[in-house]
Amino acid sequence: MRIDLHTHSNRSDGTDPVDDLISHAQQAGLDVIALTDHDTADGWVEGRQAAERLGIGFVPGIEISCKLNGISVHLLGYLLDPSSAQLADELRTVRDGRTDRIPAIVARLNSIGVALTVDEVLAQATGTPSVGRPHVADALVANGTVANRTEAFDRFLADGRAGHVSHYAIEPGHAIDLVRAAGGVPVIAHPWGRSSYKVMTEDMIAQLVSEHGLAGIEVEHQDHSPESRAALTRIADDLGIIRTGSSDHHGAGKIDHDLGVNTTDPEQFERLLEVAKANAAAAPGVQAPEAYLP
Repeated sequence: MRIDLHTHSNRSDGTDPVDDLISHAQQAGLDVIALTDHDTADGWVEGRQAAERLGIGFVPGIEISCKLNGISVHLLGYLLDPSSAQLADELRTVRDGRTDRIPAIVARLNSIGVALTVDEVLAQATGTPSVGRPHVADALVANGTVANRTEAFDRFLADGRAGHVSHYAIEPGHAIDLVRAAGGVPVIAHPWGRSSYKVMTEDMIAQLVSEHGLAGIEVEHQDHSPESRAALTRIADDLGIIRTGSSDHHGAGKIDHDLGVNTTDPEQFERLLEVAKANAAAAPGVQAPEAYLP
């Protein structure tokens, strides 16, 4: 059984429409795919319908933007109720923060001689409530400033670059609390990738487990070296938490993140489903969705 628990559509910063993403997952030989767009559940209904039509398993999820000591950390929330009041309010604030910084990013780029307008950025973000730096990158590709998103981030948009502007994000412990209160399963995404490794130490992971009920960590990910994967596996097993694996697929938006390039062990997936049932039962009043497993 091939299970990919972290993918993105054009409802956030992926390039594939939801139904195309599900179709591509089936063509890639996946048995189960999770849709985890940034800070939005907008693609869930369409994703499940496409999965039912194609006979592939579907897990609804969200990737939540967090910060710890000023460092970006991402939390995957699976099988949660996105209408849960506190969670919905926080996600709306995060999305607004992403969108509201676009004029400032454009102004910074203009100040160093990069030609770009806000309208060009918004034209790359049709159909999504979660406008972000990837859409700025796509606009820079479209007007010929850079060749691809990677170059845009390396030259202009990454932390410390001229076009970087910070935005509101949730503290990870609070985000975990919100996911659990919404009946979902919280899993830290790529904990030792990008800049997350600076704050996602073994002690911090253990603290998030003991104080907030973190359910798992994403181990098999393209941002993790073989050595990191081995160390994260040991940490997860020592703490008794779930280990997931995934592609973090963004369509044409990310190189070397093909669907199914990393997968989740079926036994670990069964554990995730068990935690989802327990967390939903412990969250009265929420309407947590179930996975579709044909």
